[in-house]
Amino acid sequence: MFTTTDHAPVPDTGTLAGDLTALLRGLIDEFQAPAAAAALPGLLADFAADPALKARIRGDFLAPSKERLLIVFERAAVRGEIAADTPVDLVLDTLAGAVFFHVGLVGERPDPQLAGRLAAVIAKGIEVR
Repeated sequence: MFTTTDHAPVPDTGTLAGDLTALLRGLIDEFQAPAAAAALPGLLADFAADPALKARIRGDFLAPSKERLLIVFERAAVRGEIAADTPVDLVLDTLAGAVFFHVGLVGERPDPQLAGRLAAVIAKGIEVR
């Protein structure tokens, strides 16, 4: 059901906020696809009860997403936007969780500005001060 986000090119907009916005737009689109939207409620229940499914989602969906985010973070660290030790796993959890909440749990089409707003919050929260 999740098929496009891990195969799209890693965005390189020149800013962390821009790259995160592009990644989040892809994730939002992925979660809103008819197959994903139909599967999400059952997937959530099955995920908690099925260790094999949990391992598959972690390997097939979360691992590629983390790799893409690592590239974005490495670029941002080189540009001086974030520290090199920024916790990628925690940021990925935050981003995916926010998107999942808006799309999967609230069940409404998210505001078209959601990706940019989430990206701005995260980029500001992890910026070098």
